[in-house]
Amino acid sequence: MASQEEKPPQPFADIFNEDEAEKSFLLSKPTCLIILGKPGSGKKTLARKLAQTWKCIFIDALEVIQTNIQEETEYGFKCQELLFKGQSISEELVTEMILKKIESPEVAHYGYVLSGFPSLSEEYMTVSQQIEKIKNLKLKPDLLINIKCSDYDLCQRISGQRQHPGSGQVYQRNQWDPNIMEKHKKEKDQHEEENEEEEEEEQEEEEVAEDPLKMSEFLHQLVQRPEDVLENAEERVGIYKDIMLPHLEDLMAEQDCQYLMELDGNQQPDDLFVSVVVRLQSLGVRNAAPIIRLQSQQEEMLEGLENDELLRVLSSYELIAHRYRWRRSRWGQACPVALKEGDIVMGNPDLAVSFLGKMYVLSSPEALKTFMLNPRPYLLPPMPLPPCKVLVFGPPFSGRTTICNLIAHKYKGKVLDMAKLIQPHMEELREENIEQVRRDTVEKAITAVKNRLDLEKQSSESGISEVTADHPEVQAMVEEAIKSASVSEVTTSPEIYAEVLERAIAELMKKNKDRFPGAPEKGGWVVDNYPLSVDHWSALSEKGLLPDTVVCLKDTEKNGACILHRTYLANRDEINSKILKRLTDEALEKQEEEEAARRKTQEILTSEEEQFLEAAEERVPSSPLNGFVKVINGFISANRIEDNDEQLPPETEQMPEKQSSDSAGYEEESKPTEVILPEFSEDDFPDIPEMEIIKRKIEFFMHDWQTVESEIKQSSLAQVFLEIAEQTPESLLNQTVLIMEKPFKYHGWEISAEDLDEEAEDLAAEGEDEEEEVEEEEKEDEEGIKTHKQLTHEELVRRNLVTTGLQKSMALYRSVPQWRPIFGSGIFCINIHMV
Repeated sequence: MASQEEKPPQPFADIFNEDEAEKSFLLSKPTCLIILGKPGSGKKTLARKLAQTWKCIFIDALEVIQTNIQEETEYGFKCQELLFKGQSISEELVTEMILKKIESPEVAHYGYVLSGFPSLSEEYMTVSQQIEKIKNLKLKPDLLINIKCSDYDLCQRISGQRQHPGSGQVYQRNQWDPNIMEKHKKEKDQHEEENEEEEEEEQEEEEVAEDPLKMSEFLHQLVQRPEDVLENAEERVGIYKDIMLPHLEDLMAEQDCQYLMELDGNQQPDDLFVSVVVRLQSLGVRNAAPIIRLQSQQEEMLEGLENDELLRVLSSYELIAHRYRWRRSRWGQACPVALKEGDIVMGNPDLAVSFLGKMYVLSSPEALKTFMLNPRPYLLPPMPLPPCKVLVFGPPFSGRTTICNLIAHKYKGKVLDMAKLIQPHMEELREENIEQVRRDTVEKAITAVKNRLDLEKQSSESGISEVTADHPEVQAMVEEAIKSASVSEVTTSPEIYAEVLERAIAELMKKNKDRFPGAPEKGGWVVDNYPLSVDHWSALSEKGLLPDTVVCLKDTEKNGACILHRTYLANRDEINSKILKRLTDEALEKQEEEEAARRKTQEILTSEEEQFLEAAEERVPSSPLNGFVKVINGFISANRIEDNDEQLPPETEQMPEKQSSDSAGYEEESKPTEVILPEFSEDDFPDIPEMEIIKRKIEFFMHDWQTVESEIKQSSLAQVFLEIAEQTPESLLNQTVLIMEKPFKYHGWEISAEDLDEEAEDLAAEGEDEEEEVEEEEKEDEEGIKTHKQLTHEELVRRNLVTTGLQKSMALYRSVPQWRPIFGSGIFCINIHMV
């Protein structure tokens, strides 16, 4: 049994840590009891009272049948169908309902008190099989309570029972037999003078129950059930002793004696119940934690209140004690049931409840019903946890993919790269476009070739062959069209993107529970490379795929220097080659410009020189220098022929040596200049034309983001804006996680005057209650002394107030004056439960 099995060691829980204490309770096993005994020994009566006191679920054959019929379950419809036909409900159906009730969510939280199982009927299962079912239950019984009673006393009590057909109420003999009622009345009259107040209270209570019985009409309506006939009762007791008792004795022998209770069935039901309660309290058996609906008797408008204001108002509803108001839970106004399913939904204030001293707001009547049955699955760690539905936007080289991977790793999710997901669809669409282009081009090419051949036919009388798709000219035109179509960009509608993402998320949900224990069904995805536009956002909204968190990576410092630097480092070789090509082209262009300038200067100097020489000849026609001038002209002409690119001397009086040195210098300058790549610091980026493409992409992203941002702000999503400059990926992740989990953290509010007034009212009310309690205790003490004086020794023993004990446990009460009328000079042991 459960009490004898070795329980796994529980981790240390700090009872002063509220979260750990709550977790310890949520992981604990609920109280489970089984009441055993002979037929008619009072098992059902005791089980019902214990279930009501311990807040457990009462499980009995008749109870589960009525419950299933009222709740209109599948079993309930089967039972109704059998009853309408006049047939009895089979033992198989009843056993299935009992076992299903034991495995229900509400029993997993509240526990159970089982009565009437195992049953005497072996129509479906034998008694040993039924007991084996009890041993194999997931929630095994903690205590076995066996009600013992002699066969004679039990049969006499059963045969004296009568039932009212209308109400179904069962009355014992002392409630309807006039002789016994008269006898009890005389016995009470003897004590009337000694205890008038107690007698008046008891008389009023019995008059309420006896007044209907004094009516002759009511007495004539009472009937005796067939099972209450003496012979039938004796037969049932005999069957019990033959069939069930041996197996129950084996079961009780296996049970730890500490968790086995045997009761005297001849006691009154109330006395029997009190003795069980005292024993359970001494064992530290924990009551189930009830869930309380927070509803105010006064009509208050809660719809317009914000989160903190709403919780302030709800904290004062249905108080169980002054100064102990309900507190805010980590869920805040979020619905725990919806969050467990993977959706962040704000709860309805009219569906608020309290559990373990904290407030929870449910989002729908279905969620409220589910939470009321068993709140444990929705509150156990790791909840509350964001479901991880994240969409990350950012310009190129902003670290978007890195952040996506870090977020997915943090919440054991998966990155959905939209570029990869849409690629198969794009390829399929491209093939369709190419096929469509092929068909259209073939028709157009055949028509064009025919038209050309028709023109040629008109000029020549030769025959024309038939033009088909295999014609060389047609094939050439088709190949050219296909080549251009294959390199053209393929675009698709935003709805297609949303459908592809929806299929990927649906596939992910099938494996979502394997992420970690207690993972929600939905969520666990981070989307990367999703197009940023209003149309794409609207398509997501229509499909119901909006994320819970939108992360935007920005680089607004130094005009995007961080992203530009990252881009340069990632594409250093490519950008450097472009820089070298540009610098080389610029150097060549500059050299060509310089050469053109030199040629132009040379032409100007040559023309001026010729004009000077001609002028000199004209001024001295008969001079002896004419021959010398001609010689010089011939020399210059010769030099010009040898090298047309040489620079002319600025003055005509320069010697040939000077001209040759200038020619050598020109040859050195005409050599191509070597281009050197400029150096950039590690923290800087080259502000060069090659980076303009990246700058334009950043500008396009910011423009698209400003367009979509207005749409995002209209929805209640968590927006995370991250400045990536001088930030590590881990710091960006921490900022994102902080905002995602912020709604599920404890946070206090500032004490206001309203809070101080409420605290003063609570203190005043608490003082009044303490005064009333003191007065009641004093009054009870006075009445207790009078009551004890009236009790005889036999009465104390019968009520289990005094029992015989060991010598070392006895106490001498001769010296206690108020006990002398009761005990005289005897020595007795007070029941430990009384102490």
